[in-house]
Amino acid sequence: MLKKVTYLLVLVVAMMALVACGGAAETGGGEEAAPAEGGEEAAPAVTELNILWAQWDPADYLQQIGNMYEEETGIKVNIIQEPWGTFGDRFFAEMAAGGDAWDMVIGDSQWLGQGATQGHYVELTDFLVGEGIADTVTEATLTYYGEYPTGSGRYWAFPTEGDADGWAYRRDLFEDPDEMAAFEEEYGYPLAVPETYDQLMDIAEFFTRPDEGLYGVAIYTQKDYDAITMGVENTMFSWGADWKDENNNVLGVVNSDRSIEAVQFYRDLYECCQVPGLSNAFFSETNDALISGQAVMIMNYFAFFPALANPSINPYADVTGYFVNPAGPYGDQHAALGGQGMSIISYISPERQEAAKDFIRWFAQEEIQAEWARLGGYTCNKNVLQTEEFLNATPFNPAFAETMNIVKDFWNVPVYGELLEVTQRELHQFVVEGVGTAEEAMNNIAEEHDRILREAGLIEE
Repeated sequence: MLKKVTYLLVLVVAMMALVACGGAAETGGGEEAAPAEGGEEAAPAVTELNILWAQWDPADYLQQIGNMYEEETGIKVNIIQEPWGTFGDRFFAEMAAGGDAWDMVIGDSQWLGQGATQGHYVELTDFLVGEGIADTVTEATLTYYGEYPTGSGRYWAFPTEGDADGWAYRRDLFEDPDEMAAFEEEYGYPLAVPETYDQLMDIAEFFTRPDEGLYGVAIYTQKDYDAITMGVENTMFSWGADWKDENNNVLGVVNSDRSIEAVQFYRDLYECCQVPGLSNAFFSETNDALISGQAVMIMNYFAFFPALANPSINPYADVTGYFVNPAGPYGDQHAALGGQGMSIISYISPERQEAAKDFIRWFAQEEIQAEWARLGGYTCNKNVLQTEEFLNATPFNPAFAETMNIVKDFWNVPVYGELLEVTQRELHQFVVEGVGTAEEAMNNIAEEHDRILREAGLIEE
């Protein structure tokens, strides 16, 4: 009797186990269990990939790339778009919960430190370097979109959407014979695309004519998130200044003489030549300033220049030109980085992580990167950037290709948000509100950044 009861119990347990196995045949992320030869259970087959990105045109282009991938492999790719204002909040809320709603994210370069140190991202060093994928993109994009800590040779993202600040200008005004003659008479050299910031200031002053409703520039001033910081970076970096040294020290670096001089220049440019009313301007406002005929030169990310090349949006589309951020007075020339890299979420299953790598491996191919560029994505592939097809595809692509070799970035450490809050506040107060001096603003930034970085253990005592 005891043996019979024991046998029945074993049978019931075995049946329950079989039911449990059958109930687990379908899991999140489109994974399905498939029987293997010899009765062994195979790894779940991944049939779907979800990628989170911000809500903008490049995400639509990536969905088209994803559709191509589905046609080739049968694996469906969904690009989940979130408005820019809530993009970061949504992502990090899911990560804080260890969520696996997405397989990949195309996140800001500033997120690298937080994603890496808090365990949200899969390290991709062996994958990208070992398979030669790292060699296909420009060095600057690999560093700023993928590497953390900087200079470590450890990578957490594949450079996906290259972007940086450049300039658009009214070519018809620059090439008008009367304007050219008047400018040369006043400044002693020909009117042309500015190669230095001194020349840019001369041109901005020359074309600032309030009585005609015409102004020299529209530059970033917005206090929200990172706009004015990115704008000021264009001058800081081109003055040979930086946010830190190689050991993350900021005192005497971010408030160096060159840094103070660069910030003063940005304030002078704003005060003399900014389109009125643009005290809180970012990408849409600067574009609108040129479209409305008020601004002769505007600062913006290349990702937003397609609108200026569209005659249905910009009445000056046919006479709008583009140029690289100018050099500073000491020979340095850099541009503030935008754009994002593609990272794999660590909380998804190993099978989904491998499927995500398969997608990156396919996406990184030169022919796919060329198609990405044709659709309107900003490839970081060094070969595609130099092809005649790419350089001739849009009027701003040549400037973009050149810019992607001179980009520099803001902090990407886990406390970047605290650092950014300080720069936004201090730079807006000085540049836009005219409070204090450039030296006071940069000293305040240096002191607060030093405190934040020391409390985070990022500066050794």
